[in-house]
Amino acid sequence: MLDISEVAQRTGVPASTLRYYEEKGLIVSTGRRGLKRIFAPAVLDQLSLIALGQAAGFSLEEIGRMFSANGEARIDRKALSAKADELDETIMKLSAMRDGLQHAARCRAPSHLECPTFRRLMKLASARVQKDNKAVNKVRRERLNRAVEGG
Repeated sequence: MLDISEVAQRTGVPASTLRYYEEKGLIVSTGRRGLKRIFAPAVLDQLSLIALGQAAGFSLEEIGRMFSANGEARIDRKALSAKADELDETIMKLSAMRDGLQHAARCRAPSHLECPTFRRLMKLASARVQKDNKAVNKVRRERLNRAVEGG
Protein backbone atom coordinates (compact mmCIF):
# COMPACT_ATOMS: atom_id res chain seq x y z
CA MET A 1 0.00 0.00 0.00
CA LEU A 2 1.15 3.52 -0.81
CA ASP A 3 0.26 6.70 1.01
CA ILE A 4 -0.62 9.78 -0.97
CA SER A 5 2.85 11.32 -0.61
CA GLU A 6 4.48 8.14 -1.99
CA VAL A 7 2.10 8.14 -4.96
CA ALA A 8 2.83 11.81 -5.58
CA GLN A 9 6.58 11.22 -5.38
CA ARG A 10 6.55 8.19 -7.70
CA THR A 11 4.28 9.74 -10.33
CA GLY A 12 5.05 13.43 -10.13
CA VAL A 13 1.33 14.09 -9.71
CA PRO A 14 0.75 16.59 -6.88
CA ALA A 15 -1.24 15.38 -3.86
CA SER A 16 -3.85 18.07 -4.58
CA THR A 17 -4.37 16.58 -8.04
CA LEU A 18 -4.62 13.08 -6.57
CA ARG A 19 -7.34 14.30 -4.19
CA TYR A 20 -9.12 15.96 -7.14
CA TYR A 21 -8.92 12.75 -9.20
CA GLU A 22 -10.37 10.86 -6.25
CA GLU A 23 -13.17 13.42 -5.91
CA LYS A 24 -13.94 12.95 -9.63
CA GLY A 25 -13.95 9.15 -9.25
CA LEU A 26 -10.86 8.56 -11.41
CA ILE A 27 -8.96 6.85 -8.60
CA VAL A 28 -10.02 5.38 -5.26
CA SER A 29 -8.14 5.35 -1.99
CA THR A 30 -8.33 2.18 0.08
CA GLY A 31 -8.29 3.93 3.44
CA ARG A 32 -6.18 6.19 5.58
CA ARG A 33 -2.97 6.01 7.54
CA GLY A 34 -3.46 8.77 10.06
CA LEU A 35 -4.61 11.71 7.97
CA LYS A 36 -3.02 10.47 4.74
CA ARG A 37 -4.96 8.63 2.06
CA ILE A 38 -3.72 5.16 1.18
CA PHE A 39 -3.78 3.72 -2.34
CA ALA A 40 -3.26 0.25 -3.78
CA PRO A 41 -0.20 -0.07 -6.04
CA ALA A 42 -2.54 -0.38 -9.06
CA VAL A 43 -3.17 3.37 -8.74
CA LEU A 44 0.20 3.91 -10.45
CA ASP A 45 -1.10 2.24 -13.62
CA GLN A 46 -4.35 4.19 -13.36
CA LEU A 47 -2.41 7.46 -13.16
CA SER A 48 -0.32 6.43 -16.16
CA LEU A 49 -3.52 5.77 -18.10
CA ILE A 50 -4.90 9.16 -17.04
CA ALA A 51 -1.69 10.86 -18.21
CA LEU A 52 -1.82 9.01 -21.53
CA GLY A 53 -5.45 9.97 -22.01
CA GLN A 54 -4.76 13.62 -21.28
CA ALA A 55 -1.78 13.62 -23.66
CA ALA A 56 -4.09 12.24 -26.37
CA GLY A 57 -6.59 15.03 -25.72
CA PHE A 58 -9.25 13.17 -23.76
CA SER A 59 -11.11 15.13 -21.08
CA LEU A 60 -11.08 13.87 -17.50
CA GLU A 61 -14.74 12.95 -17.95
CA GLU A 62 -13.88 10.83 -20.99
CA ILE A 63 -10.97 9.26 -19.14
CA GLY A 64 -13.23 8.49 -16.19
CA ARG A 65 -15.42 6.39 -18.48
CA MET A 66 -12.33 4.30 -19.26
CA PHE A 67 -12.39 2.82 -15.75
CA SER A 68 -14.88 0.42 -14.21
CA ALA A 69 -16.26 1.08 -10.72
CA ASN A 70 -13.42 -0.98 -9.22
CA GLY A 71 -10.78 1.02 -11.09
CA GLU A 72 -9.94 -1.51 -13.79
CA ALA A 73 -9.35 -0.21 -17.30
CA ARG A 74 -12.19 -0.69 -19.78
CA ILE A 75 -11.02 1.25 -22.78
CA ASP A 76 -13.57 1.87 -25.52
CA ARG A 77 -11.87 1.14 -28.83
CA LYS A 78 -14.44 3.23 -30.71
CA ALA A 79 -13.56 6.22 -28.54
CA LEU A 80 -9.87 5.67 -29.32
CA SER A 81 -10.61 5.51 -33.03
CA ALA A 82 -12.74 8.65 -32.88
CA LYS A 83 -9.98 10.51 -30.99
CA ALA A 84 -7.43 9.36 -33.58
CA ASP A 85 -9.68 10.73 -36.34
CA GLU A 86 -10.01 14.00 -34.43
CA LEU A 87 -6.23 14.21 -34.07
CA ASP A 88 -5.83 13.55 -37.82
CA GLU A 89 -8.15 16.48 -38.55
CA THR A 90 -6.23 18.72 -36.16
CA ILE A 91 -2.93 17.67 -37.74
CA MET A 92 -4.26 18.51 -41.20
CA LYS A 93 -5.44 21.95 -40.05
CA LEU A 94 -2.16 22.69 -38.30
CA SER A 95 -0.14 21.48 -41.29
CA ALA A 96 -2.13 23.76 -43.59
CA MET A 97 -1.58 26.67 -41.20
CA ARG A 98 2.15 25.94 -41.02
CA ASP A 99 2.39 25.79 -44.81
CA GLY A 100 0.51 29.08 -45.08
CA LEU A 101 2.78 30.78 -42.57
CA GLN A 102 5.85 29.49 -44.36
CA HIS A 103 4.48 30.82 -47.64
CA ALA A 104 3.73 34.19 -46.08
CA ALA A 105 7.26 34.37 -44.69
CA ARG A 106 8.79 33.65 -48.13
CA CYS A 107 6.28 35.50 -50.29
CA ARG A 108 7.85 38.03 -52.65
CA ALA A 109 4.68 40.12 -53.08
CA PRO A 110 5.17 43.76 -52.04
CA SER A 111 2.32 43.37 -49.56
CA HIS A 112 0.80 40.19 -48.16
CA LEU A 113 -2.60 41.54 -49.15
CA GLU A 114 -1.44 41.46 -52.78
CA CYS A 115 -0.58 37.76 -52.55
CA PRO A 116 -3.41 35.49 -53.82
CA THR A 117 -2.28 32.62 -51.58
CA PHE A 118 -2.28 34.83 -48.49
CA ARG A 119 -5.73 36.21 -49.35
CA ARG A 120 -7.04 32.64 -49.76
CA LEU A 121 -5.64 31.77 -46.33
CA MET A 122 -7.39 34.80 -44.83
CA LYS A 123 -10.72 33.67 -46.34
CA LEU A 124 -10.27 30.14 -45.02
CA ALA A 125 -9.43 31.43 -41.54
CA SER A 126 -12.43 33.75 -41.58
CA ALA A 127 -14.75 30.93 -42.67
CA ARG A 128 -13.40 28.70 -39.88
CA VAL A 129 -14.01 31.39 -37.26
CA GLN A 130 -17.56 31.88 -38.52
CA LYS A 131 -18.17 28.12 -38.45
CA ASP A 132 -16.75 27.84 -34.91
CA ASN A 133 -18.89 30.77 -33.74
CA LYS A 134 -22.02 29.15 -35.17
CA ALA A 135 -21.20 25.91 -33.37
CA VAL A 136 -20.62 27.72 -30.07
CA ASN A 137 -23.87 29.67 -30.44
CA LYS A 138 -25.77 26.45 -31.20
CA VAL A 139 -24.44 24.84 -28.00
CA ARG A 140 -25.37 27.94 -26.00
CA ARG A 141 -28.91 27.91 -27.43
CA GLU A 142 -29.29 24.22 -26.60
CA ARG A 143 -28.12 24.78 -23.03
CA LEU A 144 -30.47 27.74 -22.64
CA ASN A 145 -33.38 25.70 -23.98
CA ARG A 146 -32.62 22.85 -21.57
CA ALA A 147 -32.40 25.32 -18.66
CA VAL A 148 -35.73 26.91 -19.60
CA GLU A 149 -37.44 23.54 -20.05
CA GLY A 150 -36.00 22.17 -16.82
CA GLY A 151 -36.63 25.11 -14.62
